Amino acid sequence: MFSSSARPVIAIGAIHLDTIAHAGETIRRETSTPAAFSSRPGGVATNVARALCRLGVETSLVGALGDDSAAQMLAGQLGGEGLRLAHATRPGMSTGQYLALHDPDGSLAAACVDDRVLSEAPAELFDPILAELITRTSSEALWFLDANLPEPVLKSVIGRLTTGVNGPRMIANAVSEAKAPRLQSVLGHLDCLFLNRGEAASLTGLSRDASQEDLARALAETALRSFVLTGGGGDVLVREDDELTRFSPPQGDIVDVTGAGDALAAATLAALARGYSLTGAIPFGLSAAALTLRTTGALAADLSWGALKVI
Repeated sequence: MFSSSARPVIAIGAIHLDTIAHAGETIRRETSTPAAFSSRPGGVATNVARALCRLGVETSLVGALGDDSAAQMLAGQLGGEGLRLAHATRPGMSTGQYLALHDPDGSLAAACVDDRVLSEAPAELFDPILAELITRTSSEALWFLDANLPEPVLKSVIGRLTTGVNGPRMIANAVSEAKAPRLQSVLGHLDCLFLNRGEAASLTGLSRDASQEDLARALAETALRSFVLTGGGGDVLVREDDELTRFSPPQGDIVDVTGAGDALAAATLAALARGYSLTGAIPFGLSAAALTLRTTGALAADLSWGALKVI
C-alpha cells in the first residue's frame, strides 16, 4: 500500500533482465567455475523503482524494452509489483541484459551489459510518454534519472521536464565510470546526484586515487546543488546547502553487493518523498543498503519502510 503522505516518484532509465552468478569458489579466467544462477529485473532505474514500491511510494518507471520474450516477462513481473510501467517498445531489438559474476565473498568479479535498446535510442524516444506523464503528474513529484540514458535522451528528457513542470525536483544516479560523463552538461538542472568515487573521478577529471574529500571538493565546484558520494564500504559524504556531512554506514555481513547503491538511493528518495531533507533522508538509505547487502540480488525480500532502522 502506498503512503498518502509521500510524493510520487517517476524513475527514468534502464530496464534490464539481470542474471546473477554466485560462484562456489574464486572465479578464474579461461575456465568454468561452479555457481548458482538467478534471474530478475534489473537496471538502476528499475532497481530504484521496485524498491520505492516496497517502501510505500507510488512509482512510475519509464524505459525501453525490445519485442522479445524477456520484455514480456519483465512487463508482467514489474506490473504485478505495483509499478506503473510506461515503456517504449523498440521492434527488432533485444531487451537489455546484465550478467554479473560474484566471488564467494559477495564481491563483484566481473560484469557485462547489453543495453543497446537504450544506449542507441533516438533523443525523442520518450517524448510521447513524458507528454502524458507531465500532464497527469503532480508538480510535487520527484523525478529520478539514471545515466544509462544516452546524453541526447538525457538532454531531451530534462528539456521537457524543465518546461513542462513547474520547478521539478530531479535526482540522478551516475551509474558507472563510463556513463557518468553523460551528466556533465545537465548538472545544473539536478537537485542531487548519487555517485561513487570512481564515477566522481570520471566526472571531475581527478585521479581514481584521489581522496574522497578531494573528490567532494571538486564536485562542489561544479554546477551541482547537492550530491551523495559513496566510498564502497566506507563513509558517505553528503553535500546539502553548501555543508558537507559525513555518514558511517552500519556494519554487517555481506552476501551480495548487487543493488546496495540502488537501495541507498531508493530509500533516500522515499524519505525525500515524505518531506525529509537530504541529510535527514540518508540514514534511511544506509539502512536499506545494509539490508540489501545481506541478501542475494538487488532487492531485499524484507525491504519495507517499517524495516528501516534509523539511529
